[in-house]
Amino acid sequence: MRNVIIITLSSILVAFAYNYLLIPHEILSGGLSGIAIMLGIITPLNTGVLNLLLNLPLLILGVMKLGKRFISYTILSVAVLSVSLYIIPIHKATQEPILASLFGGVIVGFAMGMIFRAAGSSGGFDIIAMLLSRKRDFPLGTLIAAMNGIVVAASGFVFSWDAALLTLVSIYATGKVVDTIHTSHIKLTLMIITSKGDEVKQQLLEKLHRGVTIIDAKGAYSGEGRKVLITVITRYQLADVKSTIKETDPKSFVNILQTTEVIGMFDRGTTK
Repeated sequence: MRNVIIITLSSILVAFAYNYLLIPHEILSGGLSGIAIMLGIITPLNTGVLNLLLNLPLLILGVMKLGKRFISYTILSVAVLSVSLYIIPIHKATQEPILASLFGGVIVGFAMGMIFRAAGSSGGFDIIAMLLSRKRDFPLGTLIAAMNGIVVAASGFVFSWDAALLTLVSIYATGKVVDTIHTSHIKLTLMIITSKGDEVKQQLLEKLHRGVTIIDAKGAYSGEGRKVLITVITRYQLADVKSTIKETDPKSFVNILQTTEVIGMFDRGTTK
């Protein structure tokens, strides 16, 4: 319930940033939402309706390929954002485009970061990134930057190059704030000490698509046998992993370390 509330409120906050700061100045956001904003400005269709229509194919693909919790939260975020964009009136909160771009980007970044921390996403390019991260150690930052570059270029050709530069400022601010709150490209090493090694291992293999190394261990105080599970994940997967471990073995001990570099096959981990 806590995650549902966070995602709902954060999605509404994104809609306010769009309708009060970005859209009135013809400034786009990153991803599919930016495309929806652009189409909403140049066509009679509402941005909320366009956002839902553009995300629908990816949401259907996500239902088939991604975890139930992640895609359920993502569907909730897209639905709340689309409805909020439809309901909230467009109002120019400031007459200064640069202020609208900067603060709009910061607010969107904060809200999206909170959505990521609640194990969801705002849809669009995030779903593509998640799908690719399940397959291989893909340079997601480069991919998303390229996609956002297309949005910036489209803004320049459709509106003006001043609008394109303001869009770039907005996207940059959003990315910086998201990285501060929830950095998805960082690799993490998990060391899980548990008495339910087989159960935890099975859950991780099914949900993570990463390899897991298992080491036999014994508690120094209790003398009881334990399993130590070691795996490497992306920060993007952390919320799901913590939830999975908590459900499988609430008494497990988990040490999470930031990983500087991974050498070898990251798909299915470095160990099998």
